[in-house]
Amino acid sequence: MKLVAIGRLKAGPERDLFERYAARLRPALDVVELNPSKGSAKEQKRRDAAELLGACPENALVVALDEGGKTPDSSRFAGMMSRWQESGRPVHFIIGGAEGLDRSVIERADAVISLGALTWPHMLVRVMLAEQVFRAQAINSGHPYHRTSRPDD
Repeated sequence: MKLVAIGRLKAGPERDLFERYAARLRPALDVVELNPSKGSAKEQKRRDAAELLGACPENALVVALDEGGKTPDSSRFAGMMSRWQESGRPVHFIIGGAEGLDRSVIERADAVISLGALTWPHMLVRVMLAEQVFRAQAINSGHPYHRTSRPDD
């Protein structure tokens, strides 16, 4: 499993929290960090797309994180994770830069998901993705980390 992202996660609370969840994942989540490109927004997206897709082998199951993607709840995401892993293809999560993802990445992706309608800093998206992958693994293994009950009214 791999996370391919534009930008570098610097030392600090975001990195600490990401590493906390990433350390729990089996298989491990390898991280490939790519330098952000420069130029106009369109040019940045085009260049970033080439770098992001270039980091994914042809047989990769590409999951793009994009605000226009599906917004599964944690249980549905766990089901998606299970199917992706059963495919036998290496799962590659893609997080774009500040300008978002180029259409070529969305078109190449096998799945496009969103972490909700709110806009999140890219470095926090990494943390939330690592936590949700861990949660999905817990759900799929029957571990009690995930609670399905709702508070009483």
